[in-house]
Amino acid sequence: MVLISDDPKKNSPVIRSIEVDKATAEAELKKENGIKSTRRTKIVCTIGPRTCEFDDLESLAIGGMNVVRINMSHNTREWHKDVIERVKWLNEEKGFAVAVMMDTQGTQINMGDLGGAASAKAEDGEFWTFSVRAFDSPLPEHTITVNYDGFAEEVRVGDELLVDGGMVSFVVTAKIGPDVICQCTDPGLLLPRANLTFWRSGSLVQEHNAMLPTISPKDWLDIDFGIEAGVDFIAVSFVKSAEEIKLLKSYIAEKSPDRNIGVIAKIESVDSLINLEEIIEASDGAMVARGDLGAQKPLEQVPSVQENIVRLCKQLNKPVIVASQLLESMIEYPIPTRAEVADVSDVVRQQADALMLSGESAMGQYPEKALTVLRSVSLRIEKWWREEKSHETAHHNFSSPPFVGISGEICKAAAKMANKLEADALFVYTKTGEMASLLSSNRPNCPIFAFTPTSTVQKQLNLLWGLVPFCLELSDDVESNLNKTFVLLKARDMIKSGDLIVVVSDTLQSIQMIRVP
Repeated sequence: MVLISDDPKKNSPVIRSIEVDKATAEAELKKENGIKSTRRTKIVCTIGPRTCEFDDLESLAIGGMNVVRINMSHNTREWHKDVIERVKWLNEEKGFAVAVMMDTQGTQINMGDLGGAASAKAEDGEFWTFSVRAFDSPLPEHTITVNYDGFAEEVRVGDELLVDGGMVSFVVTAKIGPDVICQCTDPGLLLPRANLTFWRSGSLVQEHNAMLPTISPKDWLDIDFGIEAGVDFIAVSFVKSAEEIKLLKSYIAEKSPDRNIGVIAKIESVDSLINLEEIIEASDGAMVARGDLGAQKPLEQVPSVQENIVRLCKQLNKPVIVASQLLESMIEYPIPTRAEVADVSDVVRQQADALMLSGESAMGQYPEKALTVLRSVSLRIEKWWREEKSHETAHHNFSSPPFVGISGEICKAAAKMANKLEADALFVYTKTGEMASLLSSNRPNCPIFAFTPTSTVQKQLNLLWGLVPFCLELSDDVESNLNKTFVLLKARDMIKSGDLIVVVSDTLQSIQMIRVP
C-alpha cells in the first residue's frame, strides 16, 4: 500500500511538474463516466486549409485529436513549418501531447495542381488531355498535367485511366507525342494531385513501379525538413521492401542521434503486400492507406487485406493506422452515411490503434463534426466490445500477441491479471516506451496510464491504442513514482480511493498490484 498526503500544499508542486495530454486525459476521462470508459482508439487528423490556424488546431486537440498529419504532397515547407510550430506551442502552453506525423509524397503517378484551381468537373463523354508537358498558368481547357515523364510512353490506346481509384474514369483514345487523349466514362470531381492508375485488359499496369524509387529526391529534402522541424513520425509512401525502411531509419539516426523519430510504412500498393511482414517488422508502425490500395486491388479484397494488416501489426507489436475515406461524405455534408459509420465501427472492432481523417479534416466543411463522429462511434463500439468480451461470447480471435522475452511475458501476464481481477487501470513506468507498447498490444479491458521522462516518447505513445501518456521525471524508487502519480490522478479525478491498479515498470521488470488509498 502506498500512502498519499492529503495536504494540498504538498501535492500541488508535484501536479505542476507532470505534463499530461489534456485531450486524452482530462476531457475524455471526465466526460465518459470514469476511466473504464476512456476511448482506446486514437485519432489522426490531416491538417489543411480548413484546420491550420491556432484556434482550429486547439479545437481539434480538445475534441480528441491525438496526432496531427501533415501531407507533403500539398502546400509549401514554410506552410507546414507554421503548422508544426503551432502544434508545439499548443503542447507547451496548453498542456497537450499531440504528436506530428509527416507524410512523404512518394513516387506515385499524380495529376498536377489543376493550374491553381481547387477542383475541376469531368462530365460523361468529354475529352481531356493528360500531358507531361510544362504549361504556363492557366492551363488549356480540359488539360491535366502528369508528374511521371514516362506516362505517355507506357500507356496504350484502350487502357482505362482511373483517378483516385475510380472516383473518375477515362479511356485512352489517342496518343500525340507527350499528350494522352482520354474520354471520360465515369464523370466526377477532379482534385489537385489526385492519384492516377491505368488498367489494361482488367489488370493493373505496374511496369512503372519498378522504375520509380520509393523515396524521391523531393522526399529526401522533405525528410531533412521534418527532422529539423522536430516531427515525431515520418510516414513513407508506397513502400516496396524492408530495406527502404531500414535505410531511412539509419539516415534519421545519423541526422538526429539524440531524438528518435518513428518511421511509419504506408501499405498502399501490391508491392507492399508482397513483402508485408518484413516491412512491418522493420518499421515503427504501419498505415493501411485504403484509397491507393483500392486502386491497385479489386475493391472486394480491400476489407480482408485491411484486417490482415491490423492483425499482423498487433502480433508484431506495431501500431497500425487505418486511413482513407472513413467519412468521405462529411467533406460536404454535416453527417456521415450509415455505411461510413458501419465501416468505422468495423475498424474499431478490429482494434486498430488509430483512425485517420484525410480530406474530412484538411479541406472538408465540417472537420470538428467529423472528429466527433469518430470519437463517439469509437467509444460506443469499444464499450460494446468490452461487454461482449466479459461474457466471452465474441471476439475470441483477438488473443494476446506471441511475445518473447522478459518484458513481453511480464506485459502479457499484467494484461491478463488486470482483466481477470477487473482492475481499474494499468500503470506503466517506462523510459523508452517499449513496455507501454507491449501492454497496448495485449488490448486489456482497462485503460493504460503510461509515465515516461521524455516528451518525445510521450507524444509517440499517444498513437498507441488504450494509452494515456504522461511526462514524468522517474526515479529509481517505485514508491516515489507511485506517490507522484497517485497525487496527480486523484487531484484530477482520474482515479479514486479503492481503485485497483496493476503496476508495471521497465526498471524493475516486475508486476505489482496496488489498491489506491
